[in-house]
Amino acid sequence: MARRHDTDSSSSSEDEKRVTHRRSESSVEGRRKRRDTDRNSESEGSEIGHREIGRDRRHDEMGDKDKRRSKKKDGNRKGDVGVDAVAVSGKSGGVYKPPFMVARMMKEVEDKTSVEYQRLTWYALKKSINGLVNKVNATNIKNIIPELFAENLIRGRALFCRSCMEASPGFPDVFAALVAVVNTKFPEVGDLLLRRIILQLQKRNDKPKLLALVKFIAHLVNQRVVHELIALELLTLLLEKPTDDSVEVAVGFVTECGSLLQDLSARGLHAIFERFRGILHEGEIDKRVQFLIEGLFALRKAKFQGYPAVRPELDLVDQEDQLTHEVSLLDTIDEEAGLDVFKPDPHFAENEKRYEELKRQILGEEESEEEADSDEDESEEEMRIKDETETNLINLRRSIYLTIMSSVDYEEAGHKLLKMKLEPGQEMELCIMLLECCSEERTYRGYYGLLGQRFCMINKLLQDNFDKCFVQQYSMIHRLETNKLRNVAKFFAHLLGTDALPWHALAYIRLTEEDTTSSSRIFIKILFQELSEHLGIRLLNQRLSDPGMQESFDSIFPKDSPKNTRFAINFFTSIGLGGITENLREYLKNMPRMIMQQQKAVSDSGSESDSDDKRRKRKRRN
Repeated sequence: MARRHDTDSSSSSEDEKRVTHRRSESSVEGRRKRRDTDRNSESEGSEIGHREIGRDRRHDEMGDKDKRRSKKKDGNRKGDVGVDAVAVSGKSGGVYKPPFMVARMMKEVEDKTSVEYQRLTWYALKKSINGLVNKVNATNIKNIIPELFAENLIRGRALFCRSCMEASPGFPDVFAALVAVVNTKFPEVGDLLLRRIILQLQKRNDKPKLLALVKFIAHLVNQRVVHELIALELLTLLLEKPTDDSVEVAVGFVTECGSLLQDLSARGLHAIFERFRGILHEGEIDKRVQFLIEGLFALRKAKFQGYPAVRPELDLVDQEDQLTHEVSLLDTIDEEAGLDVFKPDPHFAENEKRYEELKRQILGEEESEEEADSDEDESEEEMRIKDETETNLINLRRSIYLTIMSSVDYEEAGHKLLKMKLEPGQEMELCIMLLECCSEERTYRGYYGLLGQRFCMINKLLQDNFDKCFVQQYSMIHRLETNKLRNVAKFFAHLLGTDALPWHALAYIRLTEEDTTSSSRIFIKILFQELSEHLGIRLLNQRLSDPGMQESFDSIFPKDSPKNTRFAINFFTSIGLGGITENLREYLKNMPRMIMQQQKAVSDSGSESDSDDKRRKRKRRN
């Protein structure tokens, strides 16, 4: 019993120890949790505090910025533009200024020779040259060139070279043509560009950029800005230790300028192709590059067809006017990096005046009135730049179209169109646009006929132009769709029916089987059916029977042969206008009798001549 009691007491004491241990563990865990929650609350409080402190700091900074802005505004009002001029400096950490703000700042500067003003003009020059170069393409290059010469290219020659080099990978031939034109007036620009390209060639190791530079040089060679010896030297260096990339670049280079090298240096090009052949025989390069070389040989055999030296639209400079530069690829080259950065010019005003004089000479601008009065006898030949893009003509057509489509009625449209200032020779465009707008409608609208009638009644010149339009439209009537053909025929029928257009215009129509097509017969059918609706069959017959107009209608009602006469009669009868062929039917009916009378007259004249001859012979015998 004692032993049992001892065991019971020991087991109970162990249970008590376990319970106390669990309680202690739970209390420790509770303390830890409390500490963690306290720490989290403290961290959240600290974060909230930091946020509040950050807000206070931002608020203070915003207040400081507002104060600075107010100071800047006050400074600008007083003419102090030093801070804004520094801010204009672009990529160097300055703030962007829109063009109108820069122009206003330039106007506010009183001293036109100050450093601030020079910095502003430098920024404007950089932006203008970069914008013009990026805007140029094969169609508008003739328009961009005068605008480019209006900028100071001597001061910004480094800016121009950088812009051309950055934009050339897309269209190297276009930018080479642009450089060729600039090089004729400012050779130092072409020389600087060539030196910078060669320096880039010496530094570049990546194939895409190297290929772009090489193609640019190739087109400069085509434009005769760069000497062909530089091309041969470049090819020799590329093929001296051939690799896949160097051979591919050389193939691209020869593809672009091979046509010119074949004419100027046939022996040098032959040596280059022999080197290509040797590389093929060695077989150490990749298969893809070998195929490129084989394609180049095929292109040479075809005389570089499809890769002309200069495209016709980019052939802007005569060979006599071009200046060619020659710089060795192995020479030490000075790229004149200082020209890319703004530097104050102590002779800024004098240099600007000199360039203004150069610009007048280049663009052929007229001198001032005082100088023109004093130098009337010594007037220089002005270089006129002809606009071959027809921009003015397109704008005129657009304005005519919008006026026609936006007017409420024909009277308003006629008033607006007659009020437009047309240059001599542009009256025809008004008639053509009116006719085109009429032909594009789904169904004919009398609005166009009334507008054309108004023009013909008011202006004799417009009436003559509509007469020419009738001849042109009939000669090209086979090109029109049926709907357009119907609208044009109804338009001219309205002009003829209202006597706005003289009827002698019908003399151009010759109604025979040989001289008409299906399109022209449809046009004549609709024309005369509309005339019969306007005038009535009786009045139309009277007009066509007018003795004074028979010469103009002989081609429509031919009487030269029975075949043509029958064809005209059958044509008008089939379209329901047989009533206007009464005179022609009568003529066809009397034609055999007239033929007999003509033959009889010929025989009578022959017999009379025979009798006269016999009498003469008798007299001679007697």
